[in-house]
Amino acid sequence: MIYLDNAATTRPDSGCLEVAGQYLTEKFYNPSALYAEGYNLHRELVKTRSDLLNLVANDRDFGIIFTSCGTEADNHAIFFGGRRGNVVTTLGEHSAVFSAVNELKERGIEVRFAALNGDGSVNVQSLLGLVDNQTSLVSVIHVNNETGAINDINAIAKAVKMKNARTLFHSDGVQAFGKLPYRLSSDVDLYSLSAHKIGGIKGTGALIKRKNLALKPYIYGGGQEDGLRSGTENVFGIKMLECAAKKRYSQIEENYGHVQKLNLTLRERLDKNLFRFISGENGSPYILCVAADGVRGEIILHEVNDKGLIIGTGSACSSNSKKRYSRIILSCGIDETTADGVLRLSFCPENTVEEVEKAADILNETVKRRKEIMD
Repeated sequence: MIYLDNAATTRPDSGCLEVAGQYLTEKFYNPSALYAEGYNLHRELVKTRSDLLNLVANDRDFGIIFTSCGTEADNHAIFFGGRRGNVVTTLGEHSAVFSAVNELKERGIEVRFAALNGDGSVNVQSLLGLVDNQTSLVSVIHVNNETGAINDINAIAKAVKMKNARTLFHSDGVQAFGKLPYRLSSDVDLYSLSAHKIGGIKGTGALIKRKNLALKPYIYGGGQEDGLRSGTENVFGIKMLECAAKKRYSQIEENYGHVQKLNLTLRERLDKNLFRFISGENGSPYILCVAADGVRGEIILHEVNDKGLIIGTGSACSSNSKKRYSRIILSCGIDETTADGVLRLSFCPENTVEEVEKAADILNETVKRRKEIMD
């Protein structure tokens, strides 16, 4: 089976499972407990926080809150930051942000949506034109989860602060963390990430926050995570995140080059008469969004699945939506006929060139045959 839906989830790293397994079977203690075993676990988590932060920021200026997933981290940021005035975001946000801001709208907060460019990146002029002295929060996705378009969040955050220094800036970094080389600037206040996109396990995420930000809790209870996220820590999941992240960042340039080769190989081998490329060439190489001319993406997905290829048609988190067309793809200016044939192919460092070449052959053969049947 060839798996090219890594933007939805990745296979848990077997080496990290072995390392983190001891936190299920041996070091299973509650890190909030007062006995030595619990306290020692607490001390380990202190170091884990620092090590994770220093991969993309620094532990002097930023803190980290462990959550159950990237969606919770996004929700925490949105519902904390969007409590007054207006909130500005983009039409290209993941549903974790898009649905949250629409809930803010139901609560009486004005929400403004910036337009997208054709590749799914935010139109920065449109975004900045929506920011005023009443804007409490701006949220811009780092890497678009459907097209792979990269937004320069440091530059955008700086521009937002120049218009209103009090505005908080949040970014959903789920598709960037562990994949792109970057450092968070001091203009970024909140940043979300997820473990299972980089070889960790589902059920673990984190919210990076600027240290002097007076963040309010999202989940109340026993006061864990410095009172900002109650609930006994998922130490196993956190240690999986730590292990997977360190592994990815230790090879981030090498992985980037390898995945870029996979992306280019697929671009070259897909039949240009059958497929239209939506992802820009300057986006994240980990995601390639294409559209099959005149054939429904969902039909292709099932037919190639029968041939041993697993791909997506967009965000897996939106698969329960009853809407036929992706709102993100339509916001890129793509017509409904083309949007109906959208496919998302996403890679991980473990994918091989041979797999990608085989995937291209399967896709070309499947779409060509389907079009012949339709004709």
